[in-house]
Amino acid sequence: MNTPEEPTSRPGNPTPVALSPTPDLSREAVPGQKVALAPGQLQMRPSRRGKPPVHLADLTLTERKAALEEMGLPGFRAKQLSVHYFEHFTTDPEDLTDLPQDRRDELVEKFFPPLLTQVSRQSADHGATQKFLWQLFDGPMVESVLMRYSDRNTLCISSEAGCGMNCPFCATGQMGLTRNLSAAEILEQVRIANRMLARGELPGGAGRVNNIVFMGMGEPLANYRPVATVCRRLNAPAPEGFGMGARHITVSTVGLAPAVRKLTAEKIPLTLAVSLHAPDDALRDELVPINTRFDIDEILDAAWEYFETTGRRVSIEYALIRDINDQQHRAQLLADRLIAKGGAHWIHVNPIPLNPVKGSKWTASDPRVEKRFVETLRDNGISATIRDTRGSDIDGACGQLAAEVIETDTHREDREARVARVEAIAATSD
Repeated sequence: MNTPEEPTSRPGNPTPVALSPTPDLSREAVPGQKVALAPGQLQMRPSRRGKPPVHLADLTLTERKAALEEMGLPGFRAKQLSVHYFEHFTTDPEDLTDLPQDRRDELVEKFFPPLLTQVSRQSADHGATQKFLWQLFDGPMVESVLMRYSDRNTLCISSEAGCGMNCPFCATGQMGLTRNLSAAEILEQVRIANRMLARGELPGGAGRVNNIVFMGMGEPLANYRPVATVCRRLNAPAPEGFGMGARHITVSTVGLAPAVRKLTAEKIPLTLAVSLHAPDDALRDELVPINTRFDIDEILDAAWEYFETTGRRVSIEYALIRDINDQQHRAQLLADRLIAKGGAHWIHVNPIPLNPVKGSKWTASDPRVEKRFVETLRDNGISATIRDTRGSDIDGACGQLAAEVIETDTHREDREARVARVEAIAATSD
């Protein structure tokens, strides 16, 4: 597989422009220092390895029973504790009225250590969109976004603090990867949202989370084991988990093909979303640097295998960037490549108007160009729907989540040079 420092041409594509000299794709950031990734550089290891305390949500029901028995309590207390967490959404000792009063504080300390602290909450769309900023136990920040609709409540959750995939149009991608989240840190985002909804603390009245999308901060499949555990906990009936239907869980990836195959083997029929963003490898190498490791054919092969195994149609995410990837010939190329892989029935394409990111000159496509792009896909028999954009005014939309971004002068110059390369490739591919 090609790497960014050794670009080669692929059949039918122009030779990519070389990236800055020899970026180290596997480097580990210096602990305590902000990450500023070089153009096209992937950060595959986190800069911090903070390990949160073990939480009830990290454990299976059997493991919870064993832990209680070690404390000298009967195993059936595990079900009671689990009901409080996964059905009543509480960790408050005052709410644990069916547990021994003299042991409640001890149980909370043991099974419900504080993992997330709310730093702020912002509201948009007349209260229908709520963005939460959380501080993890060891300091890093992550964000999640709750979107309320007339028929459902969708929670967009983070799986990593930051992201090492370095896509140039994504604010989170400019942060670098601080660390992976544990299963419980991810699930706490869900529980707290459910608690707020159940208590009517958010605009729109009482309710609960109906849909989960792993489209917050981080590349979910780069934090594979915790994310797979979270999917099981979300799907497992209470009191093992939240009892959500697998079809209401979406896991997004920029293209980690081996991890997609691992997810296929889990045989959980959730929705797989592949963030493709370009149908030609020359452009995608720049827009989505992991493409230099696993190119379009490889990620589409893995996605097709996922469809064949689970029967779940794959979602293709495509951020429409004005004059970069929104041309009609690219819409046709996208249709051709998807159909060649397995026909038009196995995928649904979600074109997404690019959300503005601070410091970037890239903008969303003209609505007429957007319409033509979608019509081209539909003319080829491919189902396509423009993605609803929520929370862009509070930086809560796709690609905007970034708890903190520090940009040095050098990094800005690198970013601007990278933008110039993308624009050159977009133009030469016309």
